[in-house]
Amino acid sequence: TGAWDSASAGDKTKALEMATEIISLLNFVGVKPDGQALEFPRGDDATIPSAIINACAEIAMSLLDDVDPEKELEQLRLQSLSFASAKAVYDVGNIPEYIAAGVPSGIAWRYLKPYLRDPRTVDMPRAS
Repeated sequence: TGAWDSASAGDKTKALEMATEIISLLNFVGVKPDGQALEFPRGDDATIPSAIINACAEIAMSLLDDVDPEKELEQLRLQSLSFASAKAVYDVGNIPEYIAAGVPSGIAWRYLKPYLRDPRTVDMPRAS
C-alpha cells in the first residue's frame, strides 16, 4: 500500500475513478438497470459486492504504483530483442487474460473473474 499511502487525496480520487472506468469496460454477467452509468450494482440488489470494491482498490493501487496496462501488454508480448540490426520478436500467445483485458492487477482480476461472462459466449437478445 506504499503508493496509496504516499499519494495525495487528489491522486487517490483520480486512481479510483480510473479503476472504476477499467472495471466498467469489462463484460459482466447479468443486466445492469436502464439508465445506470456504472456496471454495478446489477439486478434488483442495490449492493456492490465487496469483491468489486476490493478489485477497484487493487487497480487504483496498481495505477498509483505506475503500472500501465498498455506497457505491461507490450512487455509481455516481447520474446526477444536484439541491438545489432534492431530486431524485436513478439508473441501474442502468452498474454495473461487480465493484462489483455486492461486490468493492471492480477489480484484485482481474481476478484473480478467470478462476475465476468465467459468470453467464448455471445448473448443474442431477441427484438420484437
